[in-house]
Amino acid sequence: MNILLTGATGFIGGNVATALTQSGHRVVPASRRTGLDFLRMTAVADWLPHLHGIKAVINCVGIIGETRQQRFAALHRDAPIALFQACAKANVRRVIQISALGADDSAFSAYHLSKRAADQALRALDLDWCVLRPSLTYGRGGTSNDLFLRLARLPVLPLIGDGQQTVQPVHIADVVVTVLRGLQTKVVRQSLDIVGNESLSFADWLSRMRAAQGLPPARRLHVPPRLAQAAFQMLRHVHPLFQPDNLRMLLAGYHADSAAITAFLGRPPLPFSPSLFFADAREACSWTTC
Repeated sequence: MNILLTGATGFIGGNVATALTQSGHRVVPASRRTGLDFLRMTAVADWLPHLHGIKAVINCVGIIGETRQQRFAALHRDAPIALFQACAKANVRRVIQISALGADDSAFSAYHLSKRAADQALRALDLDWCVLRPSLTYGRGGTSNDLFLRLARLPVLPLIGDGQQTVQPVHIADVVVTVLRGLQTKVVRQSLDIVGNESLSFADWLSRMRAAQGLPPARRLHVPPRLAQAAFQMLRHVHPLFQPDNLRMLLAGYHADSAAITAFLGRPPLPFSPSLFFADAREACSWTTC
């Protein structure tokens, strides 16, 4: 199958591209690195030439923080909506949208609202769509995974407030396998939360990351949320994760019932193992039953 894969060089997109190729599909990558700038792809006509011979589209484009050049409105909303409408016009029926857990009626951040806008536009089209909403996704090469591993190595673990914000991490392998099954499933037009089978506090998540790196338990530094907000304002230009909205999303915490993803995969999400922090999707699936 010829598949247009947007965001093909990102964390999720790169792992999806590898799995698609290994499964015998022909991947047509679309990203800035391959010469396609989403900022200039906000009209249906921009996408139609790229859909000749394409049988399915997977949109993996996503940023966690805005820069002057990279904006949520264009990357998460305008360009994807134009792409989905082009698919309807070109009769490319199978479309998989990688959204995010929390991009629903509870959304308040610019990140989630922009994702939700594209999700809703896709749902309104007469296509065989799947909207996939991954939770905090970990595995080798992930932006948040690498940052949190570095934070976990600090002599003192920095926590926001009491550190009891809920996270429900899922490994990149489960996200990739869900995408591949989304290409083949006959049960289309569904929105699916991709979550791990365990909810835990952010403090415990950092502690697991620390232990996975062979380090002993560390003292915890509890940073008041207001002080953390001020720090994020200063650090937002240093790393994309240090955006004030990202702090608000962390404080909100996100989790979902894992029964739906378990039924879709025909198995529970991968059980946590320290080695999974350092494994990509291909490696994880070679160790376990994916």
